[in-house]
Amino acid sequence: AAPKEEKKKKNPPKKKQGKQKPKNDEPQMSESELRQNRLNKAQAMRDVDVEPYAYSYDRTHSAGQLHELYDGKLEGGEEDEAADVAVAGRVMVKRVFGKLAFFTLQDESSTIQLHLEKNRLGDTFKDLKAWVDAGDIIGVRGSVRRTDKGELSVYAKEWTMLTKSAAPLPDKYHGLTDISKRYRNRHLDLIVNPDVRDTFRKRALITSSLRRQLDEMDFLEIETPVLQSQPGGAEAKPFETYHNTMDMNLTLRIATELHLKRLIIGGFDRVYEIGRIFRNEGISTRHNPEFTSIELYQAYADYNDMMELTESLVCGMCDAVSDTRILPYGEHMISVERPWRRVTMHDIVKEELPDFDFEALDPNDPETLVKAKEIAIAAGVPKVDGLTSVGYVLNACFEELCEPKLIQPTFVIDYPIEVSPLAKPHRSKPGLTERFELFATGRELAN
Repeated sequence: AAPKEEKKKKNPPKKKQGKQKPKNDEPQMSESELRQNRLNKAQAMRDVDVEPYAYSYDRTHSAGQLHELYDGKLEGGEEDEAADVAVAGRVMVKRVFGKLAFFTLQDESSTIQLHLEKNRLGDTFKDLKAWVDAGDIIGVRGSVRRTDKGELSVYAKEWTMLTKSAAPLPDKYHGLTDISKRYRNRHLDLIVNPDVRDTFRKRALITSSLRRQLDEMDFLEIETPVLQSQPGGAEAKPFETYHNTMDMNLTLRIATELHLKRLIIGGFDRVYEIGRIFRNEGISTRHNPEFTSIELYQAYADYNDMMELTESLVCGMCDAVSDTRILPYGEHMISVERPWRRVTMHDIVKEELPDFDFEALDPNDPETLVKAKEIAIAAGVPKVDGLTSVGYVLNACFEELCEPKLIQPTFVIDYPIEVSPLAKPHRSKPGLTERFELFATGRELAN
């Protein structure tokens, strides 16, 4: 009998080779394990006489400068071989594909891609893969090229470890979103949220613009005491401290007002201070125990002059950070173009409560307060039963019914004397003062 033919075994079909995935140097580890892993890498560098925390680094360009310099230049795949640039920054993303790696480097100005290859870096490419993690700060020197996809890159010839990070970036490089953690770890917030860095820059520009404008108007900037024996200038609970040498209880200031006013008394015509204020009270999105205020005082000027000055200063600060005076805020567009609306507290309350005619009410008539309270209660204004004058009721109606609706910049003027004990009495309206408060976005901004 003829032997049976053996059945050939079929080999399983080969899987198609897809794109090579980047290697993850830091697999699932606990936070303490990640930290120890990075510290071990720093020690491994020291063991071969490589300093993981450099003293300095000479860079030629920032990332932003390179993007500006090569805007519209170099086609995809083209290299500027004559360029010799050095950049430095934090590694935000690390992607390694065998003998090829792409890093995203971030500095203060922007981000730029690093193109790293073994055939260009030689043996140091192995060290790069072994030692560098996302979060580290490195320096890279090389030429400039665009990848085939058109992304501007530094084509590395050499690299230097500048700062070995002991901790990974938050949320595995996808950002820091928890509000509480962001506020308590501003350095991490700044690393992973570029918009926050932009806010810091704009705030600095606003402050410098304000200072420059006041200096040009011959206002003198003077620093007043932060430690005070008695707080004043505002109604607020102070932080308390103790001076050992003087054996004296002191408080941190709650306002700069009184000392600045004393300077006017002493003979200065125009003074101001941009300073920190401390109030031992609640915390919210609108209130912080420590904040910066600007107070300024000018001799021979009234509240009309100060409103003009406020408009001018705000417009100048806006111009310092924006090319338009119409700004987005939430769902609103806020226009700071001059002139701003000016309205008396009485008139704006009357817009909401036509029956509340403050100017027609007789403050000496005992029925006046009763009638004012009835109108306020009917309108839903809370906590008016204990108020002792029509002026207090008027102010309560304004705060409840009008203030949240003041979205565009508005000067509310001529406040009742009861709520303005330090303001100048109005020259022609008994019971009122020549005082203004500036409102926008539904909140008070200045007074």
